[in-house]
Amino acid sequence: MFRCGIAYPRCRWIVPLLLLFAIIFDIIAIAAKSGWVEDEDAKSHYANMWQQCRGRNDNWECKTLMDFSWAKAVAALMILGLLILIVAFIISCVALCCTLNITLLPFIGVLLIVVVIFQIIALIIYPVKFNEEIFEGHYYYTWAYGFGWGATILSIGCAVLFCCLPRYEDELTGLAKTKYIYSSA
Repeated sequence: MFRCGIAYPRCRWIVPLLLLFAIIFDIIAIAAKSGWVEDEDAKSHYANMWQQCRGRNDNWECKTLMDFSWAKAVAALMILGLLILIVAFIISCVALCCTLNITLLPFIGVLLIVVVIFQIIALIIYPVKFNEEIFEGHYYYTWAYGFGWGATILSIGCAVLFCCLPRYEDELTGLAKTKYIYSSA
């Protein structure tokens, strides 16, 4: 006999784990040295969140992007998003892993929505302003920029979960009877 159902008590551990992955993805995106953008043809120009570098092999001349106000805004929004994400992770561990505190879950969802707004703005400003002010040919966005979007997408999913989980308090505590999606006899 095969039964398939949703084990809500597992959400108590999985959702904070997803937030931890979002934090790791954000750190990778912010700290990446290899760049968010690379020149497609000659691989002679790349730029990350902090600087742009030109050259070849081991001869690279790097200039800071922090002279541009848009780059400062991108850095500030990404770092603020990361800090709020860390706070949301800590609160989620307290609310779900230590004791079940349902009243904190919508607050965590709101924090994650703020993180999503900050990071979407930053991840849209960067390519737009890069294309306006630095663009010199064909470029492609690298894995580091993708990790920024990955953290944002995980935060969107977790925000939805944290906003919906208070409806399933009995299921989270294990008091409700398991509802099977599929049961074969």
